[in-house]
Amino acid sequence: MSDEENDFFAQAMTDVKPLSAGQTTLYLKAQDPVDKRARREAQALQLENFLSTGFLDIIPCDTPLEYKGEGIQQGVLDKLRHGHYPPQVSLNLLRQPVESCRQALFRFIIQAEKDSLRSLLIVHGRGRTDQSHPNIIRSYLAKWLEQFEQVQAFCRALPRDGGEGACYVTLRKSAAAKADNFERHAKHSR
Repeated sequence: MSDEENDFFAQAMTDVKPLSAGQTTLYLKAQDPVDKRARREAQALQLENFLSTGFLDIIPCDTPLEYKGEGIQQGVLDKLRHGHYPPQVSLNLLRQPVESCRQALFRFIIQAEKDSLRSLLIVHGRGRTDQSHPNIIRSYLAKWLEQFEQVQAFCRALPRDGGEGACYVTLRKSAAAKADNFERHAKHSR
């Protein structure tokens, strides 16, 4: 710096007092770096979550979970029930509150659709009484899965995958998968 700049700096700093040597504040960085994009996506998903938590018909423990969407053939449900569509990914809802199950299921189905996955396994637990927490979650799960447009069918899992405490879910093909399928079969038909 030139002498002129030093004089100007000294004039600007004449009324500045140095900090006392007392307590200093130390700012620590967070242990886990926060992914802002993931947080924004989670908040967006939370705002769009249409799954209801209102009135619930409790499904008795001895009634198996089963659903087949409109236009879905019985053979699809039969193959699902017999484990012919092995799960590509699974979600564990054991010992979680209803609201966190609701959020987790919503994110899980949306992500599975984005990843073009079609066969899912959801572990919800098995209650011994109709009013037990696992059976409440199971009843909500049946209600919520029917609210998804992407869900074709669901049914209880085979004993090797959780039996009465889990269910298989099959999703509709994504638009990308339909286009890929059309492209593959269109080549053969020419």
